[in-house]
Amino acid sequence: MSRTVLVTGASRGIGRAVSRAFAARGDNVVVHYANRRDDAEATLRSLDGSGHLLVHGSLTDPETVRTVVERAAGLHNGLDVVVNNAAVMTPHPPATVTYTEWQRAWTETLNVNLVAASNVCYCAAQAMMAAGRGGHIVNIGSRGAFRGEPDHPAYGASKAALLAMSQSLAVALAPHDIVVGAVAPGFVETERVAQRLHGPEGAGIRAQSPFGRVAQPEEIASAVVYLASPEAAWAAGAILDMNGASHLRL
Repeated sequence: MSRTVLVTGASRGIGRAVSRAFAARGDNVVVHYANRRDDAEATLRSLDGSGHLLVHGSLTDPETVRTVVERAAGLHNGLDVVVNNAAVMTPHPPATVTYTEWQRAWTETLNVNLVAASNVCYCAAQAMMAAGRGGHIVNIGSRGAFRGEPDHPAYGASKAALLAMSQSLAVALAPHDIVVGAVAPGFVETERVAQRLHGPEGAGIRAQSPFGRVAQPEEIASAVVYLASPEAAWAAGAILDMNGASHLRL
């Protein structure tokens, strides 16, 4: 049976791959974007099947979050899966940025990566509880939550908080048959990091993994689809590392 799946930040990269993976299994995908309309439309056109929807809005506005989730839930009488993928990553190494730049980076990063994601989770959970058939929420974290992000400290902190929130919600929402989990990717070959991967840093980045490469977006998407599957209910609260053994933790 097809499900309705909302993917935030789905215009490219991991979000696009996740959208394609769900569409390939016959689900109806709501493709959310904030700024890259052309890319989001390209994602929509690339999806298998029909019954998909494109939605626009800045998730830093709480009312926009409510509207986006309501539109997704109204597509086919309910919302079954939400993937919180939208994120920003602005360099702000403390030794080189001004105090104003530092504050701006933290405010913007936390607003998008954590506060907006929490609002999506809340509104999605309300929609799922109202429908009475449970659901799945998968949050996209990062390896940086565990190993640190010296040039992007707000990003690392926001992802660590997102993962902690995922585990809290996994407990809080389980009685309502809502399964919450997360993935924590390492480097993934997306447009956002293409310049680094193909520049002087590329060899060193690939060498972080014993496989000698970085992940493809489709590999992350496969993990997301698994965590959103009925078979993964007992993985509620799990954080699935997807970093090619580039960072191991107990």
